[in-house]
Amino acid sequence: MICKIKNILFLGIVFFIYLTGCRQAVDQRSGIQILRKDINYLASDELEGRETGTRGGEKASFYLAERFEEIGLEPKGTEGYFQEYSFSPPGNPHAARSDDDTIKIDTRNVIGYMDNKAKNTIILGAHFDHLGYGDENSLYRGDSAVHNGADDNASGVAALLLLAQTLKGRNLHNNYLFIAFSGEEKGLFGSNYFSKNPTIDLETVTYMLNMDMVGRLNEENALAINGVGTSPAFMEVLENIGIDTLKIVTSKSGIGPSDHTSFYLKDIPVLHFFTGQHEDYHRPSDDANKINYEGLYAVTAYIDSVITRLDGRAKLAFIKTKDESKDAPKFSVTLGVVPDYLFDGKGMRIDGVSEDRPAQKAGLLAGDIVVQLGDIQVIDMMSYMEALSKFKKGDTTEVTVRRNEENLTFPIQF
Repeated sequence: MICKIKNILFLGIVFFIYLTGCRQAVDQRSGIQILRKDINYLASDELEGRETGTRGGEKASFYLAERFEEIGLEPKGTEGYFQEYSFSPPGNPHAARSDDDTIKIDTRNVIGYMDNKAKNTIILGAHFDHLGYGDENSLYRGDSAVHNGADDNASGVAALLLLAQTLKGRNLHNNYLFIAFSGEEKGLFGSNYFSKNPTIDLETVTYMLNMDMVGRLNEENALAINGVGTSPAFMEVLENIGIDTLKIVTSKSGIGPSDHTSFYLKDIPVLHFFTGQHEDYHRPSDDANKINYEGLYAVTAYIDSVITRLDGRAKLAFIKTKDESKDAPKFSVTLGVVPDYLFDGKGMRIDGVSEDRPAQKAGLLAGDIVVQLGDIQVIDMMSYMEALSKFKKGDTTEVTVRRNEENLTFPIQF
């Protein structure tokens, strides 16, 4: 049944593209093969998790430069396709260093350009780094293991490469700058460096599209698009695309934990595409065999449709948005679950449950919807975080979840 739904989904997308005159340079079958090939290499053990500043990350950058050249993009770094830079990571109290020594990580962004002799340029970006054998951001508690990062973010880089190939000879009213960023996992270092040391005039940039974790489209076909409030043109276009086989979930803010933030802070309209977190996030199990390749192709086709709808317009107006993260309550304990950020019903739906954490010990399951935590009714992510903020380590309470239309209550110890 699921296979039939998927076939209908992609036939619908291809038919829509045909109706709107958006000629795809890469058909679905070929596109999926290209996506699979790129992800299988980027997320292979050979690259050892692509941690910034490591040999694996360097090998990934060489591969991307070769792919840019193969596609026909012009080099737009400071040294060919490469924009070399260094940064000091957050202090490590266990690192040996002298009083006058600062640890520096040498790395690079990979940048290619499609020059259509147009007045304005669109930036498309995705970060290619990940956590290596598990850096400070890993959620894995076992022995050291390669974190291949197939979804995070080989999926976004693969979409970037497919879009570069798809846009050749099409939508010629803009130039296109394709950037594979490093240093994202350690603090948006690559996008921040480029935004302050651009290799093109940022005044010519009409908008920036960021693809970070777009490889796990779920059975609801939910695609999150963040940043829709950063230009008045975005919602108008998104509402008129009309692909009813994708469930679009939007948020307005241009601020978020990914590379589009660096461009929003330069007053550039941004969109961030995201298919949601999952229980493999920042763990060694985020492997290429778990990618939904048909879904990734669908997301890429959708982004292509957005570009096509915006093609020919004047430079997009920029709007500052509210930083929603500043309003989020601060909390020191968690249930040990992966929230489903694409869920738009009442409550907080659990996408994954971590081992040996309060939720797993209490008997909570993926798919459960938290509707009450302690004395606070949970209606969304904000109220869930508010409820967590009332507790500290060692506290006990009760959590009520909706499971298969039935409300169940479990004791919880943080």
